[in-house]
Parts: sequence; C-alpha cells; structure tokens
Amino acid sequence: MSEAAHRLEPRPLTEKDWEPFGWLPVADTDPADGDHRLAYAWDDVHVNLIGHTLDEVPTVEGGLRCQVMYRHDTHTQVLMAIDHRSVVAVAPASLEFTGPDDAAEVRAFLLEPLEPLVLNRGTWHWGPFPVGSASVKLFNVQGLRYAEDNRAADLAAVGAAVDVLVG
Repeated sequence: MSEAAHRLEPRPLTEKDWEPFGWLPVADTDPADGDHRLAYAWDDVHVNLIGHTLDEVPTVEGGLRCQVMYRHDTHTQVLMAIDHRSVVAVAPASLEFTGPDDAAEVRAFLLEPLEPLVLNRGTWHWGPFPVGSASVKLFNVQGLRYAEDNRAADLAAVGAAVDVLVG
C-alpha cells in the first residue's frame, strides 16, 4: 500500500471549524435554533441506526487511512455517535479529487458520543469510524434512497489518500 499524501490530526468539533461542511444542531433555547434547515430533494427523509467498524478501513501506524470519500447531492445528513468516540473526515463539496494536492483540502474531526453534526448537501465524507473501540453505532438521518445518490471519490487512485491520526 502506498504512503498517504497527508497525515491529519483530528480537530475537536466546533461550530467555526465545521461551518464549511455543515452545521451543528443547537439547543431549542439557543437564539440560533432554526437558522438552518435539513434538505431532502426527493422528499425521502429517513431515520435509522447505522454503524462502522475498523474492519471497513485500512489501519496505519497511529491511525486510519481514508482512501474513499462519499457525497450526497440530494440531501443533507445528520450523524451522531451513540456509544464511542469516532473520527470523521470531510472535504468541500466543490472539490473533485483530481490529484495529490487535493488531500490538503480534507479535514478530520474527533466526535464525542452524543455530539451531533449535519453534513451539507454534497459535502464529501468518510466515517465516522471508531476510536478506541472496534465499532461505533450512529444515529443517522438521511435520504432513504441514499444508495442512488452516493457518489464516491477514490482518493487513493489520485494519490490523495489521507491518514487520520487516532493515537
């Protein structure tokens, strides 16, 4: 396996750092509650529980390798880790992943259990994958027909794979 173009230290999830990729839900008493809306172009919003395991991604010394990212152009997506810490990697919707330099656009975030986030339509994403556990269970809100709108970018094929450091 070739070396990744970048090694990323996950950042804590903050509103400011997350803003280019989506938004963070706030308490109903927060004046900003309602400033953002979920969008489902196919009117197929669906709630379920999903999970990810370490078996799904290559491990590297000190981390996990992000080789493929996905996006949904028809809907926003809500994710919240329920049981374990996890990491998610994201990249701007405008990115097309054509070469190694695109790895510099990828960001990684450390998610604590019960810390929700919303992905904007089109935001490239990978995970969340577990940290310190073999699996993570996720609360998920997305389009029911997501498989029909699940474009993939093969970062490894263009030399833009990223290693997300998890300790």
